[in-house]
Amino acid sequence: MADIKGYNMPDELYYHKDHSWARVEGTKVTVGMNDFFQKESGDIVFIDLPEEEDDVEQGEICGKIQSRKWIGKLVAPVSGEIVEINEELEEDTSLINTDPYDKGWILVIEAGNLDSELGNLMQGEALIDFIDQEVKIAEEEKAKA
Repeated sequence: MADIKGYNMPDELYYHKDHSWARVEGTKVTVGMNDFFQKESGDIVFIDLPEEEDDVEQGEICGKIQSRKWIGKLVAPVSGEIVEINEELEEDTSLINTDPYDKGWILVIEAGNLDSELGNLMQGEALIDFIDQEVKIAEEEKAKA
């Protein structure tokens, strides 16, 4: 587990700039929202999930996540067909806050083009630089409020 600026960002995952994460297992990709997203958004109170069998493109908004503060977007980190959604979230959206990388997963995509798309996601040094920048932006936003 990598700790970046106090955020838990597991090394084996891939990260999209809109804060979704991807766990690759063969051609199946489990997707959720990262620790930075859940801490910044606060308590998640509602999630609008896509349907199973929907096709998504990398970078496409495929759901909405609402906290007490604001509404965020769920962006597909890879292209493919949604083959499973986490129905437990319909009963308990707090799983995204309490366990974002395990019980708080959101959906599974049967990926169509992993080889070319994983290069568009972040890991390692790129992720560290990205979180540094996101922390600066969040601090500036809080200073304005």
